[in-house]
Amino acid sequence: MAFWSPTSFFTSKVPRKILFMFTLSLTVTYLFYCLMSCYNTLQFPFQESYVYQAGQVTEETTFITLREKLYSTTSQGYFAEDPVQKTVTDPTAGDDKVSTVNHAVNMEIGERTTEWDSSQAVPTRTAAGGQGAALESSTTDDDLSRRVNCTSDYGQKKLPQAIIIGVKKGGTRALLEALRVHPDVRAVGNEPHFFDRNYEKGLDWYRDLMPSTLEGQITMEKTPSYFVTNNAPKRIHAMARDIKLIIVVRNPVTRAISDYTQTLSKKPEIPTFEVLAFKNRTLGLIDASWSALRIGIYALHLESWLQYFPLSQMHFVSGEQLIVDPAGEMAKVQDFLGLKRIVTDKHFYFNKTKGFPCLKKPEDSSTPRCLGKSKGRTHPKIDPDVIRRLHKFYKPYNMMFYQMTGQNFQWEQMETQ
Repeated sequence: MAFWSPTSFFTSKVPRKILFMFTLSLTVTYLFYCLMSCYNTLQFPFQESYVYQAGQVTEETTFITLREKLYSTTSQGYFAEDPVQKTVTDPTAGDDKVSTVNHAVNMEIGERTTEWDSSQAVPTRTAAGGQGAALESSTTDDDLSRRVNCTSDYGQKKLPQAIIIGVKKGGTRALLEALRVHPDVRAVGNEPHFFDRNYEKGLDWYRDLMPSTLEGQITMEKTPSYFVTNNAPKRIHAMARDIKLIIVVRNPVTRAISDYTQTLSKKPEIPTFEVLAFKNRTLGLIDASWSALRIGIYALHLESWLQYFPLSQMHFVSGEQLIVDPAGEMAKVQDFLGLKRIVTDKHFYFNKTKGFPCLKKPEDSSTPRCLGKSKGRTHPKIDPDVIRRLHKFYKPYNMMFYQMTGQNFQWEQMETQ
């Protein structure tokens, strides 16, 4: 029987071909794996670098980028609807939540008062004395939700560093809305009434009402009734003795009539202004206990505040100048708060029909929209003799107020409504 030795196996032609093909396949396979290994090795440093750089962007430059975007957006305007995805939170929450960190536009629809509406087509008639001390805004309830007064979810809630403490019907709403245009101001839209009505709820409750702020932003609120609340100065001082206080004042006679007009719109059955203003009109006895008149005795209320705060921590805004020169008044307020002058004359448009300025988007041809019907109501016709007597009543208090503040508001020159 023939025997097939290993030698004969390797020397035969068929086995040699098989061996060659096997060796070739091994070589190709080896080369393929080598190439794949080299490719992965070459790719790894790039991937590692990309991850590292992404980490740097997230941790080091997000805040700077956001702030640059805030200022850039502010210079372009704020009131047109921005093409970004927004999420509206509970309107009673007092804070604005944004679901996407990428956009820098805060949602403040729930913080605004219902007196803002979108009606610009139907102008509101205003008498000379019924213009209000309001610097009107081009925002409505919906538009205010698009205001470029920005922060994102990762901000921190803080107690206010500044408060607009008064006065009612002086122009506080207008001032607040103009300030909210500034990217470094974050403010509650609704009046918290913490230091006069809700103090027992505690500072944690109050802080929770505040919007989240980024580093360098100022938290603010406005409640005009604080100025005439006896306990408010002491309570605010206990919270923050270095807080900045803003008071918007207006000719007390015009302010009183505006106050009465607002009440009349809600309660048409109330007596006339003349009846409420006097204890005895024949004798000329003014009823200073009537709140509409008592609020205008500014010197009396300011005395309480000066017991706790120096004049250097207070800034007084002229309600009249807020109409005539809104940019000038805003420049002073921004300086007082230590802010860059972002809100300038480019943001204001004087509406001749309504009789007051409106906020507008700078360098935009679109028609500005102003505050709604609750602002700029037509004042009722008041007997000129009553107005003259009220001017006489307020004159000594006004003089005292001028001395206390170091500012002359020239209300004595306003002898007519």
